[in-house]
Amino acid sequence: MFLKRIQLGLIHVAVTITLLPINSTLNRIMIKELAISATLVAVLASLPYVFSPIQVAIGSFSDRHPLLGWRRTPYILLGLLLCVIGVISAPQIAFLLASNFWLGVLVGITVFGAWGMGFNFATVSYFSLATEISGEKGRSRSVAVMFFMMIVSIITTSLILSHLVASYDPAALVSAFWLVGLAALGIGLIGILGLEPRYRQNAPQGDQHTWGQMTQAILRNPQAARFFVYLMLLLTAILGQDILLEPFAAEAFGLSVQATTRITSVWGTFFLIALVLGGVLEKRVSKFVQARLGAWLGIAAFALIVLSSSSISPNVFYGGVILLGLATGLSTVSNLSLMLDMTTVGNVGLFIGAWGMASALARLCGNLLSGILRDSATQLTGDAVLGYGIVFSIEILLLVVSLFILRQVDVSVFQNTASQQIGFSERAALANEGGV
Repeated sequence: MFLKRIQLGLIHVAVTITLLPINSTLNRIMIKELAISATLVAVLASLPYVFSPIQVAIGSFSDRHPLLGWRRTPYILLGLLLCVIGVISAPQIAFLLASNFWLGVLVGITVFGAWGMGFNFATVSYFSLATEISGEKGRSRSVAVMFFMMIVSIITTSLILSHLVASYDPAALVSAFWLVGLAALGIGLIGILGLEPRYRQNAPQGDQHTWGQMTQAILRNPQAARFFVYLMLLLTAILGQDILLEPFAAEAFGLSVQATTRITSVWGTFFLIALVLGGVLEKRVSKFVQARLGAWLGIAAFALIVLSSSSISPNVFYGGVILLGLATGLSTVSNLSLMLDMTTVGNVGLFIGAWGMASALARLCGNLLSGILRDSATQLTGDAVLGYGIVFSIEILLLVVSLFILRQVDVSVFQNTASQQIGFSERAALANEGGV
């Protein structure tokens, strides 16, 4: 099983590293060097999350339509190929946007759309495969291995990219993206090889829940609704800086492409440290305490980043990046645990799907909100650095509100309410059967 977990981790790494160059290097070049609207960059980078609702349909379709005896492998491979094509083509889209805007927008939506579709095809398929291969008792260990490998790959890839693209050079940028794309393809193929058993007949199908069913589950339970809003606000704030941190550092401190690309490795290193720290703390303090600590660290991180622009101090900025990595890691550990607590027997898949929906929507909202607010604030003030500062300040406000909502979340009340709802549904079903 250990080898299969490593293979699953390799697939996760392969898909992840196709996103990294776009969100850590290309976004900075598009916004800073090519002067492309941050809103447009946010829209293109958000397409994987725009298309995330199709994951439900993909999972259901692959359950019913295995190809040559495999239910997941063909869809993982298709998704990976689309991701690789997307990352290889991304620099050309950026150059086209700078030279022929409207044609660039049309081609960009097509290519980035394919990349987003690929991300969703691959993600839902390999997580479904991880669930099937690992079994109920081994799922958490498989996810931990996949997550650890993903963060290490982010750190490594960002360091390699920073060497390959030390300054803005179109030829070097294209070569670097080709290298990442081919590396992702090779890593992914190694991960896929022999991983999924071939079925002679359709394997048992897992439960599939539509977004409508997940929405209803949230709306029927006030505690679930509060937790959903909390997750949305927290993740929108913490993840919303994804497309802005590197361009901000370039604008505020004149950092090179090499230096801004390395920001991701600093963030990733302290993210890993926080994951380990969170695992230790989980045995000593409650999940709610950890979650609050993560949010407060996020507030401190954004405050330092805003302060760094007024003091023109890269050291203060990097202090903010370090705190942001710690905040993201602690929030990840605590909120994943809370997500598992905020489920009920008989509806585990339904509520886990709902929390996944919150994450996808938060990434979408965070990217779009950051891009639109940055452009609007810059237009109003005439100061790009101030525009970034306004966005980071709003993210502080979102974190403060999320902390207030978290205080009103009660896991035991959620579980009691959800259990009563399940009991009512079962009694209603029995009543209907008796009347037939």
